[in-house]
Amino acid sequence: DPLPPPLPKKHLQRAESLPEQGPSHHSWGDLKTRASSNLYSIPPPHEEGAPGSRPSWGHKKPLTKSQSLGEPVGRSSPQKAPWPSPAELTFGTADGELGQVLQNPSGVCGVVLGCQAATLARLSSRIQEELVGPEEQQQLLVAELAGRGWAALTTLAREPCCESGDAWYYPVGFTFQQTQLVLAAKVPKPCCASLGVQSSLGGHCNIQRGIGRLTNHLPPELVLPGSLGEQSQSPSREEPPHLATRPVLQVLISPDVPHQTLASFVKESHGLHRSSPGHYERLACLLLLQVCMGLEHLRGHSVGQGDLCPENLLLVKCPCPPQSQQGKEAPLGLSLPRLLISSFFRVKDKQRPCSTSQEQDWTKGLAAPPSLLADELNVGVLIYQILHLDISLEKAVGSRSNRLPEIPSLSIYSTGLKRLATLLLHRDPCKRVSIEQARSILQVLLWGPRQELFARSKKTLTLLRSWVEVKRALLLLRFAENSAGAVGSPGLEEWLCCQYFKEVTELTLYQVTQTLYT
Repeated sequence: DPLPPPLPKKHLQRAESLPEQGPSHHSWGDLKTRASSNLYSIPPPHEEGAPGSRPSWGHKKPLTKSQSLGEPVGRSSPQKAPWPSPAELTFGTADGELGQVLQNPSGVCGVVLGCQAATLARLSSRIQEELVGPEEQQQLLVAELAGRGWAALTTLAREPCCESGDAWYYPVGFTFQQTQLVLAAKVPKPCCASLGVQSSLGGHCNIQRGIGRLTNHLPPELVLPGSLGEQSQSPSREEPPHLATRPVLQVLISPDVPHQTLASFVKESHGLHRSSPGHYERLACLLLLQVCMGLEHLRGHSVGQGDLCPENLLLVKCPCPPQSQQGKEAPLGLSLPRLLISSFFRVKDKQRPCSTSQEQDWTKGLAAPPSLLADELNVGVLIYQILHLDISLEKAVGSRSNRLPEIPSLSIYSTGLKRLATLLLHRDPCKRVSIEQARSILQVLLWGPRQELFARSKKTLTLLRSWVEVKRALLLLRFAENSAGAVGSPGLEEWLCCQYFKEVTELTLYQVTQTLYT
């Protein structure tokens, strides 16, 4: 039989691209809005706290019209927009370029919002540079200290300026570019060395930085308290007398000189808490916020905090008085110090033991190491300790009644701190808020939105978006007014506020306020 005629060939069209996002005057914040969409979604138990299994907070870049689904996205180079981006605009931008910007599909409102976001990011970077110093200078200082010994340093005090749970700190001088710098020499206590981890943590405002190491006999003028000082009573016959009396230790040189620990700060502030509860509990929120930000940074590097307790959290004086404190005749110690986490370990090498059998039961079957889960519990206990309430981790998680000590309502922050402590110390790990969520709750406690915003208006994403946009504009206006009035340089609290408003989205606020105010 003759073969049937062949079927006509159907020409397949090239795969179409994914639909692009429509123009919106909020397009500059879309990435952050999507990134925070999973903030308060509780992952399954096997994903809780596991850095490698957390849901991605980013989103894939949509394909352009010139790309098919079968082509790799990275090979194409997106065409530059015919107008400058909001981040490139200044007051001196030529009117010709400004006219092109005004033709942007996002409209004038979108351009203004984009300029505000870019300005806030630049201000945040400049304030951070004032607080911790320029990154380029730090790198030059590291190179200058490389290979140098104690002879290059000047001992500024015989006794420690600060003693933490794992080290002593001595102020030392170093001449750098014809300037006498004051640095800190960290002498670790026995069995407490964690210097090997610190060299790979990257820079962060709330993480102790290391710019040099010394491995040699300690200079004789340093007075070592405790067991290390007793070693000077038994000199070795094989070494010269001036060296045999001093132990050989690996010492870390840090640009941040601590003046006290959080434990001593809390101990000295009983009277302040009674006389000015609103001011003290605001300081408590700001200190706890710094703890959470530091812990987030450590988790990004798969590093755990060795022992999260007030004795191991260092406080460093800020280089300049913050604007919020200038002009006030406040007693010594009221200004906000910068908090540093200074004790670390690699999560893959070591795990902090669970504090109680109940915690072991809670963490059983979860993918995250107990060391990471313990951070939430320890921050919850830290809230009570800062508020001068006697509580331990064993008492908090071991109580069969599941009742935590009552936090008295002394200020507008008391109820929120009580709510946060309850969420951090929840017996069910799946219902326990994470460090990231705790940071967001503290930011809302400090800078809003507060409940009165929803007294007359229903809480919606539109309302919260408008609140964020207005607050960003008002924050920038306050910076401009303070600069014109010679109030002074912005300080740590202003930097923390910038960090909040440059990242927050209406979706994050909706979820946080639901958790905090419900």
